[in-house]
Amino acid sequence: MTYPVDMSVKPDVSAHFDEPTNTITYIVKDPNSDHCAIIDSIMDIDYAAGRITYDAADALIAEIQDRGLTLDWIIETHVHADHLSAAPYIQEKLGGKIGVGEKILVIQETFGKVFNEGTEFQRDGSQFDALFKDGDTYQIGTMQAFAMYTPGHTPACMVHVIGDAAFAGDTLFMPDGGSARCDFPGGSASELYNSIMKVLSLPDEMRLFMCHDYGPNGRAIKWETTVAEQKANNIHVGGDKTREDFIKFRSERDTQLAMPKLIIPSLQVNMRAGDVPTDKDGNPMLKVPINGL
Repeated sequence: MTYPVDMSVKPDVSAHFDEPTNTITYIVKDPNSDHCAIIDSIMDIDYAAGRITYDAADALIAEIQDRGLTLDWIIETHVHADHLSAAPYIQEKLGGKIGVGEKILVIQETFGKVFNEGTEFQRDGSQFDALFKDGDTYQIGTMQAFAMYTPGHTPACMVHVIGDAAFAGDTLFMPDGGSARCDFPGGSASELYNSIMKVLSLPDEMRLFMCHDYGPNGRAIKWETTVAEQKANNIHVGGDKTREDFIKFRSERDTQLAMPKLIIPSLQVNMRAGDVPTDKDGNPMLKVPINGL
């Protein structure tokens, strides 16, 4: 199989782990220039107090400024249900374009109804600077990246391949963590299996970077593996696991999972590219739909 990027390029990857949400954000630097991208940024929220802060985003901004880097892209692998994006805040400080998969329109239509959004909420993806289709390429300095459509966890998930590194979003977890749930609106265990197989068709030596890790069985937090390691050892799809095995396990397992703690604020913010919705007077305000999820 041929791919639209030079996989001999080895980007510099700086990982930032957010303990409250078990999310890993990445700064990905072109090895041949001072240009970089951010993958899956975080805006801090104290949901009980209704207070938003920017400590995690400020750490990214400080590193980029300290290293003298130019930010080209702020990438969302999907519309996250477990943390809020800090994309607009970072863009205001450093520039760069905000990109997400084109199926964001499906998410906006679905959750626009759940949150009873009015006509002022645009459902055309215009809150983002770029909507990626499967196979679309973009530049980070001299380095070309491409977006791989990987639905299943959500209809808008994409894995981003940058040189010899792929950023998996929630399509895969570390081998001992398996895979993401498929029971959100538009999710599909069958589609997720297909997407995982698509990712595992990348070269064996491809570095894979996870969006989340929960330290199964008490191990230390990790976020980097390889395609070969996933094919051999992933507890949900590796080794001799079949499509039928995966769909059966995933479907049964998902019925036992609680909703993510931050799903209500996360969806409202992230379908707007990280902007917090406002009330009729322009004040930041979140809604809580009752029995809507």
